[in-house]
Amino acid sequence: MRPPVPPFTRETAVEKARMAENAWNTRDPERVAGAYTPDSRWRNRSEFFEGRDAIVVFLKRKWAKELDYRLVKELWAFDGNHIAVRFQYEWHDAEGNWFRSYGNEQWEFDDAGYMQRREASINDVAIAEADRKFLWPLGIRPADHPGLDGI
Repeated sequence: MRPPVPPFTRETAVEKARMAENAWNTRDPERVAGAYTPDSRWRNRSEFFEGRDAIVVFLKRKWAKELDYRLVKELWAFDGNHIAVRFQYEWHDAEGNWFRSYGNEQWEFDDAGYMQRREASINDVAIAEADRKFLWPLGIRPADHPGLDGI
């Protein structure tokens, strides 16, 4: 079991979204992949793949490119075993160019609370380093840092 489990309430959907944000902010591919079913199906931008091993490979590649990654996810909607979130994250490339990525994800969970399907649509916008909003130390967003509505 990976609580909270469906069917989700507003409170448990918010909790699940924050748990996902916290895991992604560790930038630990194995930890993130552990939240998904072994045969989880993903669409990330224009990539389609399946399974935890593929998730780990994808995330290692992602975080080798997207340096100093900091993410905020927020609940958008939920129903039964589905959750939709919107998110933003900031990162820079090896040349020091900063970006803010905007997106949304649709999640589907199994009865044990593991994500069995993830679909993500994401757009990147170049920003000046001075325009960054996610300035906490690398790792999990502090509880007192505002969410997307507060920035």
